[in-house]
Amino acid sequence: MKSVTILGATGSVGTSTLDLIERDPARYDVLALTANCDVERLAAAARRVGARMAVVADPSCHDALADALAGSGIAVAAGPDAVCDAARMGADWTMAAIVGTAGLKPVLAALEGGKAVALANKESLVSAGDVMIDAAARHGATLLPVDSEHNAVFQCLEERNAASISRIILTASGGPFRERTLAEMQAITPEQAVAHPNWSMGAKISVDSATMMNKGLELIEAFHLFPVSVEQLEVIVHRQSVIHSMVEYVDGSVLAQLGSPDMRVPIAHALAWPQRMETPCQRLDLAAIGRLDFEAPDYARFPCLKLAREALAAGGARPAILNAANEVAVAAFLKGGIGFLEIAAIVADTLNRYDPPAPATLDQVLAIDAEARILAGERVKDCVA
Repeated sequence: MKSVTILGATGSVGTSTLDLIERDPARYDVLALTANCDVERLAAAARRVGARMAVVADPSCHDALADALAGSGIAVAAGPDAVCDAARMGADWTMAAIVGTAGLKPVLAALEGGKAVALANKESLVSAGDVMIDAAARHGATLLPVDSEHNAVFQCLEERNAASISRIILTASGGPFRERTLAEMQAITPEQAVAHPNWSMGAKISVDSATMMNKGLELIEAFHLFPVSVEQLEVIVHRQSVIHSMVEYVDGSVLAQLGSPDMRVPIAHALAWPQRMETPCQRLDLAAIGRLDFEAPDYARFPCLKLAREALAAGGARPAILNAANEVAVAAFLKGGIGFLEIAAIVADTLNRYDPPAPATLDQVLAIDAEARILAGERVKDCVA
């Protein structure tokens, strides 16, 4: 049996992971499930998979979780430190799917265990890439990318010589507004922005896809995950979301990973790695799809992608600032406080106003993140005023 911990068990990635585990429960020993505050779903999932422990990050939810799991024999804990303790339980395989900077310390705790960590938390590599990669190397941990794009690259790169890589090409659906003009995007509502044409995702990630910030963050992640330079990373818009990413080699060969737009496919690859496992995911019918379209990204209409590429090239603290400011701006947009195009403007303004030294520790990353959020919040207030 493979021992498993799921950090962020009630989110979209966490529930997809649970779906796969529940289809073959005899193969997995679930050590811990964590959630922020969704007691009902966490308790139900813990009972279904027979988890040894369930943890809520919100301390005020402890009693409710204890009541929900009374008589089950499942241990209960609460608070951010308890989430990190769950990450340190020594699971063979940990799914890191806590959204936002709240996931940084648990990811680091899991890496320190020296086992396999399936990474679905973007902030770990965007904000603290050097810190996380160094921790993985020091402790002998294996990072398994779960994002469909990075997982696709991982599959195309396995057991190949890094020196033979020419380019890594990340595909992007282009989001729901790929054909809208800037004038039309000015009036975009949160409801429109979260309606992704291909993928079922959470609200924040859906907005990031709509602004193409999501693809910019993935460029930063790819730089840390794979042995390439900034110049070897490219983005191409592929609206069908059939090809999830490609690797070009120096001889001109291009390897691509194709699949249905279902997160259970990359999750299953990471869960079974280095083997394969069956999934219930829809199989591709290329004849029915009929065509695959590609186009270059438009940096003028999607400035968030340009900001992310510039932050990656600059390095240091820039990616952490970019990520923090974007989270603040997207949250404000989802609440109706700012317009869609103001997301990029707030991120750019925060980057212009704040330029600290490169962080060397996770505490320094979190301090930079906190200051960037304050500055971005000030800009949001200016927009509202």
